[in-house]
Amino acid sequence: MSTKKILAFDLGAESGRALIGSFDGEWLGLEVVHRFPTGSVATLDTLHWDVLGLWREILTGLRKAEAEHGRLESVGVDTWGVDFALLGKHGTLLGNPRHYRDPHTESIMDAAFANVPRAEIFRQTGIQFMRFNSLYQILALMRDRSPLLEMAETLLFIPDLFHYWMTGIKVNEYTDASTSQMIHPGERTWARELVRAFGIPEKILGTLVQPGTVLGPLRPSVATGAGVSSIPVIAPATHDTAAAVAAVPATGESWAYISSGTWSLMGVETKTPKTDENTLRVNFTNEGGVGGTIRLLKNIMGLWLVQECRRAWERAGVTYDYAKLMKLAESATPFASLVDPDDTSFILPDDMPRAIGNYCKKTSQPVPSEPGDVVRCALESLALRYRWVLERLEELVGKRLDTIHIVGGGCQNTLLCQLTADACNRQVVAGPVEATAIGNVLVQAIGLGLLNSLAEGRAVVRRSFEVQTYEPREPERWTEPYRRFMGMIG
Repeated sequence: MSTKKILAFDLGAESGRALIGSFDGEWLGLEVVHRFPTGSVATLDTLHWDVLGLWREILTGLRKAEAEHGRLESVGVDTWGVDFALLGKHGTLLGNPRHYRDPHTESIMDAAFANVPRAEIFRQTGIQFMRFNSLYQILALMRDRSPLLEMAETLLFIPDLFHYWMTGIKVNEYTDASTSQMIHPGERTWARELVRAFGIPEKILGTLVQPGTVLGPLRPSVATGAGVSSIPVIAPATHDTAAAVAAVPATGESWAYISSGTWSLMGVETKTPKTDENTLRVNFTNEGGVGGTIRLLKNIMGLWLVQECRRAWERAGVTYDYAKLMKLAESATPFASLVDPDDTSFILPDDMPRAIGNYCKKTSQPVPSEPGDVVRCALESLALRYRWVLERLEELVGKRLDTIHIVGGGCQNTLLCQLTADACNRQVVAGPVEATAIGNVLVQAIGLGLLNSLAEGRAVVRRSFEVQTYEPREPERWTEPYRRFMGMIG
């Protein structure tokens, strides 16, 4: 096979990338051709995504990719989950989409449960309860009598929006739609009974397509405007975690994954969803995966804690790069203070170091004052949260999980990787870093017929990318801190 060039756009909460995957049938190479910030935009008391600015960056990435690498085989976009755009008549964008951290969904879940019981919502969707799920964002718009919702004819999740602008085709890709809490995990269709119970207008819910679906060629105006050929647009696994899990270089079945970045998504791959009382009790989620799989997982706050600390110190006039922060954390006193990373006070604090300090004060622990102490507290707390999730996963699937695969940008954090191996008493395999983009490319390759299955794609990852292995050290040291941590989370 001659080398095929596949373009993946991977948009995260902080930054976006356009990457070329070069695939010769055996080996996959990856090269970044364009980087750009994503970030939120605040107007008055509302937090938005600047999707028009992101679209401009996508067009720039298209132009650069073909100029530097020649004709492309296909292109596809992945992003974070839950957020969506509303379109009116003639496909008109109705305002800038809300950011999932926007405060308008505070307290909305209580109102939802008064209408439909929590257990019934979980039975019909199998999704972890988080106030920013698409369901609650829509209910908040309904509560506020938003004129946008009244005018809306179509709901497109963020990657669906960009694919629509590329092709003129409106569809909802399944893996991203599955994060909405409006998809039935067993039937893999819209949970219309639930949608009707809440009075959500069904007309806005579109046709669901599976990852790897060829949507169509670039619209002539888009191709001409970007100066590129009219290449096929393929819906990859458009939810970034689904794409990242597709690129986990695992074999066998006794493994868990952590897609590590701003969020940590920790789980296992299953063939069928789990919507029983035990899964509901621990508030795990059943999201759609590639090749008919289900991602049974838990959303964890992730490196957001460290990212926001760094931003707070920068606002105060002191800039630390991540390497410096990790060195400071390595030399800090172990287990001095711990927090629950998923405490609601950490979702959108004005000052993350102060929020961590307030949590420690509230729980009668020493308040970390130096940056190294704060970061050590955050990372050890994350590792302990991973241990708790691992134990619950093993209970739900009924077997021991021998290996934890950490993929994504967070796998470069060697301190966190080692702390995870130590806390969980499991081997940790870290890499690849660009798992989301790799998974995006692999699913496009499946859509093009260059690969036959997810298993073939993972074999390509194992051949093409290096990983680093961490073995647990002195796991007994984590027994007492874990006891303290369990006392905090209840």
